[in-house]
Order: sequence, then structure tokens, then C-alpha cells
Amino acid sequence: MKRLTQYAQGGGCACKIPAGDLERLLGSAEMPRPRDPAAVLVVGLETGDDAAVVRTQDGAVIISTADFFTPVVDDPYDWGRIAAANALSDVYAMGGRPVVALNLLCWPPDLLPYELASEVLRGGAEVAARAGCHLAGGHSVTDAEPKYGLAVTGTADPDRLLRNDTGRPGLPLSLTKPLGLGVLNNRHKSTGEVFPHAVETMTRLNADASRAALAAGIGCATDVTGFGLLGHLHKLARASGVTAVINASAVPVLDGAAQALREGFVPGGSRRNLDWVAPHLDHGDVPEETLLLLADAQTSGGLLVAGEIPGAPVIGELIENTGHTIIVRS
Repeated sequence: MKRLTQYAQGGGCACKIPAGDLERLLGSAEMPRPRDPAAVLVVGLETGDDAAVVRTQDGAVIISTADFFTPVVDDPYDWGRIAAANALSDVYAMGGRPVVALNLLCWPPDLLPYELASEVLRGGAEVAARAGCHLAGGHSVTDAEPKYGLAVTGTADPDRLLRNDTGRPGLPLSLTKPLGLGVLNNRHKSTGEVFPHAVETMTRLNADASRAALAAGIGCATDVTGFGLLGHLHKLARASGVTAVINASAVPVLDGAAQALREGFVPGGSRRNLDWVAPHLDHGDVPEETLLLLADAQTSGGLLVAGEIPGAPVIGELIENTGHTIIVRS
């Protein structure tokens, strides 16, 4: 069997452009706005949120996002499921409901048979169907590396959006999936070991968590993907003008992840995440091993919610701005 992860330099969301480089890139690019827009851009680039949100002239709210990446596991069907769940997560992270999606497929036909691509698409279709989201065609190109994901359009209640700039001091922080996906996926790529509990975590939709947050009246959330918990929390705290306190011992971690990290299976993306947030971090004597897990590049991770929802552990809180965006305590 061909190992898909061997045909990609990176894996999953760890293959993202580093957060600091991306912010400089977007900051230097001119983004003209329509002179006479038929719709109002409610959420755009300014806060680095999970998806774009537009309100149309009739008051409807549309959420738009796209996400694709290189293989994170060797099984093509599982990779398709993971990539689809990850793309749909951006809509859930905004408090929306996915309505329609388009496949985004890059494939090296001289290296990998189309039969494997068919399994990837089948996995994506299965997850989209489970989400109640139509999957209607898409776009494909030949490429030296295989890549797959979705462009997703969703809808939301204009008065019940989840955003990353609405955090306030005194709100608890909850996390709906454990960390450690990056190091386990890196171990899988290096050794071929399969971690079913990691696959189950990555293919689990964030739909229930999103609905629970809205039901609890929560207005601030983001999902935890390629920039790690620390990276996404840094963006949330910065956008909201607050400081986030994390109790490291309260953060759930997947079985085997700490051992994989100790044995050196740390994605380059996780180290880059930690380097990026380090100037904004007060971590006292918390060891680097713990910080690397908190910065671990997740693929299809959970929601980070400013509030409490059933089944999600509270891992910290938001406080008044102290000059650091994040304080990590043991």
C-alpha cells in the first residue's frame, strides 16, 4: 500500500504558512473593497477569525471559508474525512451551519493512482453528508503533492455569531477536544504506527460544540488548528484586548502524545507556533515540553470557547490585559 504521508513535506494543518509570515504577507497586500457593495462584510481579515462573514441586503448572514492540506494519515478515506471535518469546522467556529461545499483536490497522477483519490473524495463526501451539507463538485489540478479539502458556505443567525474579538475579562475558557494531534500525526508519518483515537478525534465534527455554545449564550470562540492552542488563543486575546490565563494541568491531551513529544516527534509547525507566541507569553517555570504541547499544530482540533459548555473542560480564563496576551501556569 502506498503511504500517502510520504508524498508530502508537511502534514495536515502543520503544513500551513507560519503565522508570523502569514500576518506579514496579508498586512502588505492591498485588499480593495467594493465601492457599492451589495453585502456588508461583517468579519474579514482584521482579527484573523476563522471565516469570512457577509450580511446581505435582506439581512441574511453568509459564512465562507476554504481549507485544504497535504495528507495527515496514510489511509485515503480517513484523510478525506479528516480534511472535510477540518474545513467544516471553520463554519461551526463562527456559530454557523454549513450548507454547501466544493471539493478542492490537487493530485500527482504519475505518482499515485486515481483510485486513491476516489477514496479521498468518498471520505469527504461521507463527512459532508453527516454534517447535512451538500457537496456539489469542486475543482481539481495536477500537483507534485497531494492536497485535499473543501470550500464551504454556511449560514448563521446575525445575532448569534461566534467571534474571536468578543472575549471579556471574567469569562472561563473551555476546550472541546484534547491536544496532541500534531505529534501523533508526525509519529504516524515517521513510523507508520496508526492511532485510531487520533483519527476519531480529527473526524469528529464540531457541530455539537458549536450548538452548545450558542445555546449557552456564548459569543466568543475559535477553533484550534494549525497554529496550536497558544497561537489561536493569542489571536483571540489580542483581538479582544484581554489576557488569557491557561492552567496547563487542566488541558486535555491525547494518550501517547506526551511520549511522542519526548521521543522527538515534534512537527516543525509546532516549534514555529511557539516561537511566534513567545514574545507575548508569560510562562514562568513551565517546561518547554509542556509549552510545545500547548503550541502543537492541530489538525481538525476542537473549539476554544470563552464560556462553559457541557462536556468540555475549563482550562483557564480571560482577565484584564496585563501586557501579555497569554499567561501559562502549571
